Amino acid sequence: MPLTGKIAVVTGASRGIGRALAKALSRDGATVVVV
Repeated sequence: MPLTGKIAVVTGASRGIGRALAKALSRDGATVVVV
C-alpha cells in the first residue's frame, strides 16, 4: 500500500514487532518517527 506523504509514529521500534513495522512503513514510503 503506498504511504507516500504519510507520517507514522511507532513506539517500541527498537526491536521485535515495532522494528519490523517501522521498516515496512518506511519501505512503503511513509515518514517514520520512532519514539
